[in-house]
Amino acid sequence: MNFTYVGIGELATAFQKSRALLSAYELGVFTALGYKAKTSGEVARIIKTAVKSTDRLMNALCVLGLLQKKKGKFSNTAPALRFLVKGKPEYMVSLMHTVNQWDTWSELTEAVRRGKSTMTHFFSGRGKNWFVAFIAAMHERAVMQAKDTVSLINLSEVLKVLDIGGGSGAFSMAFVRAKKGIKATVFDLPEVVPLTRSYIRKEGLSDKIKTVSGDYNINGLGKGFDLVFLSAIAHSNSFQENQKLIKKCAGALNPGGQVVVVDFIMDKNRTLPAFGALFALNMLVATEHGDTYTELEVRQWMQKSGLRAIKRKNTAFGTTLIIGRK
Repeated sequence: MNFTYVGIGELATAFQKSRALLSAYELGVFTALGYKAKTSGEVARIIKTAVKSTDRLMNALCVLGLLQKKKGKFSNTAPALRFLVKGKPEYMVSLMHTVNQWDTWSELTEAVRRGKSTMTHFFSGRGKNWFVAFIAAMHERAVMQAKDTVSLINLSEVLKVLDIGGGSGAFSMAFVRAKKGIKATVFDLPEVVPLTRSYIRKEGLSDKIKTVSGDYNINGLGKGFDLVFLSAIAHSNSFQENQKLIKKCAGALNPGGQVVVVDFIMDKNRTLPAFGALFALNMLVATEHGDTYTELEVRQWMQKSGLRAIKRKNTAFGTTLIIGRK
C-alpha cells in the first residue's frame, strides 16, 4: 500500500467521519427525519439537542452523503433511509455496539503501553444496555452467516449441540433448522440468557433450543453432546484459557463427537486476514486476555485435548472453521 502525505493525513482524520455518523445514529437523527424533510430545528426538538450544534452535525452528514439539504430542510438519502432509520427491516442495530466500542478504542495508546486493557469491568461487569447492544450486533452478523457456516459441518451423526457463548442463539437456530431431530443448548452468561430466550421465542424455537446460565471458565458444560460449537469465543480468551476450554468441550462430547471453533484464524505472520489483525487490537482494548489466533494454535488446543482428524474449512465471509473429533 503506497501512502502519500495526503493519504496518511486522510487516514489519520478518518475518525471525524466515523464519529459524525455514530453521533447521529446515537442521537436518532435519521429516525427523527424518517421520510419527511425537516429543518435542523425541528429535528433538534425531536431528539432534544441544541439547534445550532444539530445544524452543524446535519450539514456534515450532507457532506458524507447520508443527508441531503434543499431550501433549508434536510432529508435522508436512500442509504440512510434503508439502513439507519429505526424500525426499517435492514436497520443496522449493530452500530450501537460500535458506539460503545468508540470508548474502548480511545484507550488504545494506554493499552499498548500497559500491555492490557485499561478497563476494570469486562463481560460480567457491564450493564444491561451494553449487553443488549452487544448481543444485537452479534445477532445481526450471525443471522447473515449461520446457515452457510452450519452447512460446512457434517451433521449426519449429530442430534445434540452445545452452543458455547451462543448469545442470541442464531447459530443454534441454524443447527435445528438444518436437520430434523437436532436439539441445541445455548450456554451463556446469566446476563445474556434472558436475551437469548427472547430471540428464541421470537423464532418459535423454544421447544428445540434450551438455555443454560454459567461461565465457561468456571462452570461445567455437561455431557452427552454430539457437537460443541464455539463461534467468536476463542478470541475473547487467553491461549491458556482456550486450552482449558477446549479440553472441557472435548469432555462434554460423546465418542465420535466434534468440537467446532469458528473465528478469525490468522496466518503465521498474524497480518492476514486484515480484519483479524485489527480485531486483535479490539481484543486488547476490550477484553482482559483476548487475542486472535493461528490455525497451529487452535490445532494445539485440540490435539492436547485428545481431538483428532482436525480439519480446516473457510467461509466466504472471512471466518474459518477448525473441526476436531473425539
